[in-house]
Parts: sequence; structure tokens; C-alpha cells
Amino acid sequence: MDVSGTIYTIRRSFLRDRINILLLRGSNVKPVALAQDIYRISANIGSRDLFEGIWPIPNGVSLNSYLVKGSRYTALIDLVKDWEGAAGSVSAQLKDTGCDITDIDYLILNHMEPDHTGWLADVKQKHPQLKILCSKRAVPLVEAFYGFSDQVQAVSDGETLDLGGKQLVFYDAPNVHWPETMVTYEPASKILFSCDAFGSFGQVHEAVFDDQLSDLEMKFFEGETLRYYANIVSSFSIFVQRAIKKLSALDISIIAPSHGIIWRKNPASIITMYERLASYMNGPAEQEVTLVWSSMYGNTEALVDAVVSGLDAESVPVNIHRVPQDHVSYVLASAWRSSGIIIGMPTYEYRMFPPMYSVLDVLERSHVMNRKAFRFGSYGWSGGAQKQFDEFSEKMKWECLGSVEFHGAPSREDRETAYGRARELAQRVKQWTL
Repeated sequence: MDVSGTIYTIRRSFLRDRINILLLRGSNVKPVALAQDIYRISANIGSRDLFEGIWPIPNGVSLNSYLVKGSRYTALIDLVKDWEGAAGSVSAQLKDTGCDITDIDYLILNHMEPDHTGWLADVKQKHPQLKILCSKRAVPLVEAFYGFSDQVQAVSDGETLDLGGKQLVFYDAPNVHWPETMVTYEPASKILFSCDAFGSFGQVHEAVFDDQLSDLEMKFFEGETLRYYANIVSSFSIFVQRAIKKLSALDISIIAPSHGIIWRKNPASIITMYERLASYMNGPAEQEVTLVWSSMYGNTEALVDAVVSGLDAESVPVNIHRVPQDHVSYVLASAWRSSGIIIGMPTYEYRMFPPMYSVLDVLERSHVMNRKAFRFGSYGWSGGAQKQFDEFSEKMKWECLGSVEFHGAPSREDRETAYGRARELAQRVKQWTL
């Protein structure tokens, strides 16, 4: 592959042997045709901000809207937030198709989250007669977020909008990942406009479609799809499974999400990936282990090598994260795909070490359920972390192999126990199948 003039954006985490690489092959500022008179209109967001105010996006993210031109009416599916010039980019690309925002007859809002609707108030001011279609649950959110309700109309599940030569069919997909979410389908081109479903982090440049990606770029987007799913969607995995089952009756040739690449060569592959990711909630997930550790003065850290050696002895892949140094976004992505979780943390003032408590809170919110687990860690004048951890693991239905807790620094016996406990956990992970 010719990489002359290529820019490499590389993120290295504490994960062993895992490097995300995005090849940026020039900025794409033109609309991209998906089918006759159907265009992707997109903007790339950089790494300056956190997505949803929480999740790092070191390789940015794309915001995708879609223009559908019929013989009688024109529709724009999903909007953008005016974020790092996104609104200007969308306006310019609309003009490249021969459209202005005031030429749009219908704006379809699949999902009300502000990264898809943040430009709405300005658009409404410029185009007061614009008809806005959304799910019934989204109607009050338009007024709550943007202060107007005129020209806002609810569409029902299965309802069709005839644009003239093209039709848009709307299907409710609640809790993927907000309660009001729906998706839009165009039967003639067999395109599913899936909004946040089947999306990913990462900017999209010249390679817009899955069949245009190099193996390296595909690997990158697979990694960012995992992190996007774990960070954004994992809490709603039951609803993802229901939505996939509901949409399975559709003949889909292209999946066009609101973040990430467009799947036209093999749309089934991203559906299969989401099905697999959704199944990880209740386990088993992949036959690997995530080790998350934190240490105040090095005593808990002193057992990390023994634990890793025990896992290596069983040839089980291990994702290693140190907190608070590693952002919880990456910890969650690793934990979501791992059947085993090992927590290394000390007691801090009779309770769990605060940075680890924060991580476990995110794992609970994201429903990382039914894992094989154990905890190791030190304490000073008194323990207490284990009691709190036991309460957490019971709630999460984790099968715990006990703990390796020690007073002060670990002894040789503690190291041997930790090594053996890690091997035992790895063995159970390898044996665990549906």
C-alpha cells in the first residue's frame, strides 16, 4: 500500500499489543452518492472535546446526515450540531448537490440527542416552513430542547413518506439508545439510515465505504466500533437485540449510520458485530481477561506481575489498565469484551479506592454483568474495600474466586496465591461457553 503523504494518528494505551491507527487520506468535503439522488452529507469533528462530555475521541468522530431527493419533495435525514464548523460544512455540501437548507421539505429526526439536532434552532429560524418528522416520544423533546412545536409531526411505526419516486419508511427503535429513537428505510435503494445504531468513533475521510478501507483502516474502525458500543450503547443491549430482530425482515443493501463509515459491501458484518457485542452483557464474552489496577504506594502494584504471569501461563489474552491514568472509556471497552475481570485496588479510608470506585460505577451503569472475577489489594490500618467490592460483585452477578488481600506489602505467599488465582480464573474463562 502506498502511504506517501499519509498522516498517521496513533493512540497507545496501557493495553498490551494494541495500537489504534487511523490513516487520514485527505479531507473529504464533498457529498458522497449512496444511490441515485441519495447523498451522505458529513462533517468531521476533532479530538478537542469529549463526546457526550465524557468519552475521549483522540481520532475524532464523524457526524453524518443524509439527503434524499424525490421528484416532489426533498428530505434531510438527521442533522448535526454546529460543532467545529459542522453546520457550515453541511451547508456547503448541500449546495454542491444543488440544494440550500431552505429547499428541504422534510427534516427527519431519527434521534434527538444534540449531536444530531444541535443546529435545529438555527435551521428553523432560516426555514420556518420546514416540516419536521420524528417519533411520538421525540415531539416534546423538540420543544424542550429548542423551544418550538409548530411544523413538528409524529410518525408512527411503519408509516411511509412518499417523496415522489422515493419513499421513506420509519421504524421505532426505542432505547437504541434514547427512548425516542427510530430508524429510516428507503426501499428502492434498500438503504437503512440507522442513526446511532451501527456507528463508531473516528473521523471518516476519503474512504467512506467499508469496501474502500484497507485492512489497517478496517481494524481501526472495528476497534472504535467496540469502544463506541461499550461507551454509548452497551447499557441498552437488550434493546439492540430487539431492534435487530425487528429489522431482520428488511432487505438491506446499505447501512448508513450517523457516525462512522457506510456499510455497502457487507452490511451483515456490522449487524453481526452488534449482535455479538450485545450478547456480551450477560456473558460469556471473549476468552480474555481485563486487569484493572490502582495503587497508592506500590503495594497493590507489587502483585500485578504475578497476576499477569498466571494469565500468561494459561495463554489467555489480557488487557491491562491502570487507573486513574487510563480513561474509563478504554477500561469499559476492554471489560465489555472480556469474560474475566481482575480488580487490583487498595483500601482507602475503610472503603474502595476512589478512582476504582468510579470505574466500577461505570461498569455497573453499562451492565457489564456475569463475569468471572477476583480482587487483590493491600490495606493499612484497616480493611474495608473487600466488603464494598463484594456488595458490588453480587449486584453485578460476578462469579468471584475470592480475594488476595494483605496487610501492608505482599508476602511471597501472597504472590503465589495471586499467581494461582489468576491461572484458575483463566482456566474458567477458557472453559466458559454458551
